[in-house]
Amino acid sequence: MDRDVETFQTLGDPTRLRLLNLLAQVDEICVCELVDALQIPQYSISRHLHILTSSGWLDDRRLGKWVYYRIAKELKPYQRGLLRAIEQLGEGRDDFRQDEARASRRFKLRRKGLCCVGLVSKIGAALAHPARLPRERHA
Repeated sequence: MDRDVETFQTLGDPTRLRLLNLLAQVDEICVCELVDALQIPQYSISRHLHILTSSGWLDDRRLGKWVYYRIAKELKPYQRGLLRAIEQLGEGRDDFRQDEARASRRFKLRRKGLCCVGLVSKIGAALAHPARLPRERHA
């Protein structure tokens, strides 16, 4: 398939637009942070991330058990323009604003700028008992 056609087809899904909107605003974000921000199951987020990565929108990196995604560095100029359009689209979309608010709250759980807690839905008890939260290691 023509790579440019695939680039545009990728944008035809609201979940992928929501993901790109968040990713355009941060250096990188962990899968579990995206799950919590969009409130969509992990398997669905991962499927959409795979599509975005295979169509050239995203790069990923693994760090321990976490996988971080970011906007690809080698985007074409028209793709950069599309990202700006997605950000402008978000000015009138409640779902984008809600995603951004949840992501902002979720980023406060980071340690040294990195995700360290996994899915918030699985750490509810840990938040009630702070001794169970992962501690920062000091060298």
